Amino acid sequence: MGAQLRVYKRRIKSVTATKKITKAMEMIAASRIVKAQRQVAASTPYATELTRAVTAVATGSNTKHPLTTEVEAPVRAAVLLITSDRGLAGGYSANAIKAAEQLTERLRAEGKEVVTYIVGRKGVSYYGFRERKVTDSWTGFTDAPTYADAKKVAGPLIEAVQQDTAEGGVDELHIVFTEFISMLTQTPVQNRLLPLSLEKTVEESGTKGEILPLFDFEPSAEDVLDALLPRYVESRIYNALLQAAASKHAATRRAMKSATDNAGELIKSLSRLANAARQAEITQEISEIVGGASALADATAGSDK
Repeated sequence: MGAQLRVYKRRIKSVTATKKITKAMEMIAASRIVKAQRQVAASTPYATELTRAVTAVATGSNTKHPLTTEVEAPVRAAVLLITSDRGLAGGYSANAIKAAEQLTERLRAEGKEVVTYIVGRKGVSYYGFRERKVTDSWTGFTDAPTYADAKKVAGPLIEAVQQDTAEGGVDELHIVFTEFISMLTQTPVQNRLLPLSLEKTVEESGTKGEILPLFDFEPSAEDVLDALLPRYVESRIYNALLQAAASKHAATRRAMKSATDNAGELIKSLSRLANAARQAEITQEISEIVGGASALADATAGSDK
């Protein structure tokens, strides 16, 4: 019985140490969420004004630009999937990957070839384990992305959109990431970045219902679009990276809180079992003492006779 009690005590000690770790990780994730939320809020005005500028150029001119012109029969689409570099975040990466899989199936059902780009080691590992082709990938910055990281990701994607499909280019660019709605809710979303849907862009820019005037552009509307649209894509990818980072930290916090609570419940359960084992050990010791005393009394009484 003593051996069983030692087992319980070792398990309680181990679970207590784990609980301290998960509690610390929960607090770290909570502090990172606040920073990520501030970055998302700081990036929003820039993205909004840039969207308004792109909308003005696209609607204020008759220029046909490859980044704003719909292809009549698109044959190839690029999908950018944003996952995490680390685990311990519940189903965060798995849900984003599932959304990307659904988007890929839908695009293929429409007769389009899909080329995949991935941010985050979890997504890279998922596709690598299943031996699926990945055109390009980026890792190492998903917890705290910067605008430079967004530019690094956006560069090859913009280049692919500008290339002819016969040379390996794509007709569409889609992005899958996890949108941060609140501390309790994070939802995987699928957005098409390119070609721009002007109606949707007008709604996002807040210019719906406004009459946008015609503009004269220097040196030309096409040159202005060449300068603005890459920055538009960069800002959208940057915002998606920040949203994904905030969502990941929220998922980590939730997972670590659940782990901490479960560890507490397990410690209570093990403590009850240890107390029961200790009580049984004491009862057995008392029974042995009583039995020994009774046997000694019987032996003494027999010798007296």
